[in-house]
Amino acid sequence: MAQQLILDLHPAPPPSLDNFVVGRNAAALDALRQCERGRAIYLWGPNGVGRSHLLQAVSASHEGYFHSAGSDPESLHRIATADTLNLPLVAVDDVQLLDAAGQAALFALYNRWRESAATRQAFALILAGDRSPMAMEVREDLRTRLGWDLVFRLEQLSDAERAEALCRRAAQRGLELSPDVISWLLTHHDRDMSRLTALVDALDRYSLARHRAITLPLLKDLLASSQP
Repeated sequence: MAQQLILDLHPAPPPSLDNFVVGRNAAALDALRQCERGRAIYLWGPNGVGRSHLLQAVSASHEGYFHSAGSDPESLHRIATADTLNLPLVAVDDVQLLDAAGQAALFALYNRWRESAATRQAFALILAGDRSPMAMEVREDLRTRLGWDLVFRLEQLSDAERAEALCRRAAQRGLELSPDVISWLLTHHDRDMSRLTALVDALDRYSLARHRAITLPLLKDLLASSQP
């Protein structure tokens, strides 16, 4: 139970633009930092490149609305058809998962975004999907709108970039991860950087609690102790 609490009481920090590991995605990150009302950005790439991280981060930084597959399916329709829209930013994740009603709502939202771009009700529209606009399996009129403004392909981090990010995170906590620990993490654990960095934090706390140096056996002990 004590070992489990080490992980449970210290959740990963919420997604932010500052804790996103950039890699080869500097242009997309810069566009999100500079995004203003009236602009639209579409991000695409395979699972694990940080699409959801970036959309949640930019939504939080702008106090906007974030829509995901688990959101109320009617919310996009209400936003698109509301008499007034007081949101500075609307972010829609996993466009490829929208059903027919969701696609219709997003189409209407795009039209509202364009019509209001030069007015006081202008808002930024940030979207993400798993493929390029023209390759998206959505209704044709929505597919063309995905490419209306800025489009960025998000690139996967290389193993070297992941390793560098883990070493940097460890150094911030006064730790030094051995090559075998880093290699094991990159080949056997979740490749999502937010989860990897949370694991480094948990490993630091676990080593202090057990009064043991950070080694590969300690890492495996931590992971085993956190299982149900």
